Amino acid sequence: MTEETREFLTVRELAELLRIRERKVYDLAASGEVPVSRVTGKLLFPERAIRDWIASGSSGGETVRAPAIRPPEVLLGSHDPLLEWAVRQSRAGLAMRCEGSLDGLSRFAAGEGVATGLHLRDPETGDWNTARVAQAFSGRDVVLVAWTRRSRGIVWRSGGGAPIRSVADLAGRRVVPRAPETGTQTLFDDLLAREGLTPGALKLTDTAPTENDAVMAVAQGAADATFGLEAVARLFGLDFLPVVEERFDLLVDRRAWFDPPLQRLFAFCRSDSFGAHAADIAGCDTAELGQVRWNA
Repeated sequence: MTEETREFLTVRELAELLRIRERKVYDLAASGEVPVSRVTGKLLFPERAIRDWIASGSSGGETVRAPAIRPPEVLLGSHDPLLEWAVRQSRAGLAMRCEGSLDGLSRFAAGEGVATGLHLRDPETGDWNTARVAQAFSGRDVVLVAWTRRSRGIVWRSGGGAPIRSVADLAGRRVVPRAPETGTQTLFDDLLAREGLTPGALKLTDTAPTENDAVMAVAQGAADATFGLEAVARLFGLDFLPVVEERFDLLVDRRAWFDPPLQRLFAFCRSDSFGAHAADIAGCDTAELGQVRWNA
C-alpha cells in the first residue's frame, strides 16, 4: 500500500510524522489528544483524521472518549503481584488485563475497565502518576487512589558473571525488557539514558509480559538481569540491587467505586489476611493504601 492510499498509521509512523518519541505517541493516545483505533490490541491512527487534527489544532477524535455506558468490570494497566493476589482472594469478580501503565491509560480512557494500575514517573519533577493523570483526565469522573509503594531495581543471579553494582554494569549483559507501553520500561529507559547507555548497549532478550515473567527468565538462566521488583526477586531467591521506590496507584472510575466488585476488593484490603500477606512481601509498603492522590 502506498503512502497516498494508506488509511492508518502505526505508532512508529505517527512518531516519525510528528517528530516525537514513540513513548509520547502512547501518551497522546492515552490522554485522548489524537484520534486512535484499536485492532487486535494494537494502536492504529487514521491518517486522514490525524492530518486534519494537525491542521486544525483539534483535541482529537471521539474514539478514545469514555462512552456513556458503564465500563466492564476489568482492572487494566500495570501488573502488581499484591493486587493480583487480592483480586483473587477477595473474589471481587474483577477480570484483569495487565499490559502496562500507558496501555492501561489508553484503554481506561476508552471505557474498557473500571480502574487501571499506574507507576509512571515524570523524569523532570520526579512526580508519580498525579501530573500525568491530571493532564489527561481533568474534568472526567475519576479518582486516583494509592495502592502501594514498591522497591524496584536490578534483579540478577550471582554466579552469572561479575556482580552488578549499578545500572551501568548492565552494559553487554543479557537483559529482559518489558513492553514500551509499561511504566517499568519507561523508567528503565530513562535510567539508561542517565548512564549514557542506549538499549542497544544491552543484549536484550524477548519482551516479558509481566513482572513475574521477567524475573522468571532470569531465574531460569535465559537472561542475566532485569529491571524488576524486589518482592518478585526474593520470591525466586535472586539478588537484588535497589534503585528506586516507586508509587503504584489506581485510577478508578468514580461510579464504579461504589459497585460491588471494587467495594469487595477494598473491604478485603482492610482484613487481617490482607495485612499479614502484604507484610510478608519484600519491598512493599501499603501504609497509604486507599488514600486519595488526586480527585477530578
